Amino acid sequence: MPTITSNNVTLYYENQGEGKPIIFTHGASWNHKQWHPQVKYFSNHYQTVVWDVRGHGQSSLPIGKVNSEDFSKDLITLLDHLKIEKAILCGLSMGGHISLQTAIRYPERVEALILIGTPFTNSYNWYEKLFVPINRFSTRLIPMKVAGRIQAKMLSKFNPRNKDYIEEAFNMIEKNNWTRVWDAVTRMESGSDLVKVKCPTLLLQGDHDTMIMRQQKAMLEKIKHSQLKIIKDAHHATNLDNPKEVNIEIEEFLSNNQI
Repeated sequence: MPTITSNNVTLYYENQGEGKPIIFTHGASWNHKQWHPQVKYFSNHYQTVVWDVRGHGQSSLPIGKVNSEDFSKDLITLLDHLKIEKAILCGLSMGGHISLQTAIRYPERVEALILIGTPFTNSYNWYEKLFVPINRFSTRLIPMKVAGRIQAKMLSKFNPRNKDYIEEAFNMIEKNNWTRVWDAVTRMESGSDLVKVKCPTLLLQGDHDTMIMRQQKAMLEKIKHSQLKIIKDAHHATNLDNPKEVNIEIEEFLSNNQI
């Protein structure tokens, strides 16, 4: 089982294929298996790396309060371990925000960004300012199996196979770990730093993903070398709902930027 241990955490990862490296970072409560359709497609021509963010899947989580700054530090540690100087970063939701913050804090290590259903703030409008703290509190009260079942049902309308995967991934996380991780994730903020992103950036948004739709347009305006593509028949689990279109858009983006 390939792992690295650094900064008091053990991180699980998988490395497949050869060529320019693409690092895929999963959404909150999920794990590296989210990217199976992309690894299968891109590992023929790229080095594909998937990993479990601390507190998820087969990665550990140190005791104490979770600092979201450690997420991007972990990603850089993984690059160093694999001797990757510069990589394409692709992430969904939380994984997109981790990738975004890595590009902001370590611009010399990021060749391009692919951000799928990615938020850059948790206080974009009055609704988020009201709902996010309530959600943070309710997470402490709802049993993991119940929460996983609710999320799986909501995000498997376009691809029924999502249901089993989401429930399985959710149930791999200990309750205490999840509340600590989610508290950190929902406090990640990058609004004032978007202008610092200089690399080519692809924003992908599921046409039925209303969770962070407004934020995508704001990111498009503030990130200089960015473009926004809407993925048909997809909700927040965009890369699983319509993997074919996601893969085509990523491939076209990389080709157009000669990456």
